[in-house]
Amino acid sequence: MSSETMPSTDASATSSRTLTAKGAATRLRIIEAAAMRIRARGATGTSIDDVRADARVSASQLYHYFSDKKELVRAVVAYEAEATIGEQQPQLDSLDSIESLRSWRDAVVAQARGRAGRGWSPLGSLASELIDTDPDARAGLLEGFDLWLAPVENGIAAMRASGELQSDADARGLAVGLLAALQGGLLIARVYEQTAPLEAALDAAIARIESFAPQRQSGESSRQPLAPAVRRTPASPARASGAVPADAPRTPMRPRRPLAR
Repeated sequence: MSSETMPSTDASATSSRTLTAKGAATRLRIIEAAAMRIRARGATGTSIDDVRADARVSASQLYHYFSDKKELVRAVVAYEAEATIGEQQPQLDSLDSIESLRSWRDAVVAQARGRAGRGWSPLGSLASELIDTDPDARAGLLEGFDLWLAPVENGIAAMRASGELQSDADARGLAVGLLAALQGGLLIARVYEQTAPLEAALDAAIARIESFAPQRQSGESSRQPLAPAVRRTPASPARASGAVPADAPRTPMRPRRPLAR
């Protein structure tokens, strides 16, 4: 039997019915083993036999839960989407201010730094590999990214409702831009093997969101106004020579008279 072909089973019925605790644990172990393999070698470089050996299950057990490799990969897509969202909690569900966005940004960078060498973005890597070759997986990827996008969009909408952002701030568009910056930053960070590109991309996306703050939108500057310049005149010869004590009172400056027209 080919390592990529399984006996015909009613896997959709298996996945839809309620599993026993033992059955659910076995199915999860298979998915986790597949996810680890795919992170390291990609979906194309992962075989069913590899997964079966890693998960320590028999062929009949694996065939009981997944009818073929494509179905197993779709399960891995859902698993990686849930894992990505879970890793970014509680910051992801607490987005309600620019400051909370920055806290989420710091957590994402820390996770990427800790994952370096083991796949910067498992969900993004799956998307790159499967988006053009597996229509079924594409549907799962769309669902996964939508689940990830929802709390970001909700957070930006909450900022708009509270008045932290202007009413014309497009919550959906800004959220998409933020996740696009995240994925692009992760890709370039992987190339350079450092998180600096990710940090720069996220900072730029958050600055874009912050530009919709009311004080920025109305043209007000967030900087404190500079203190008025103080006019100074050269010290008189007497004061410079020491004939006049240094602590002697100075003659107050008088406003300059306007020039005669």
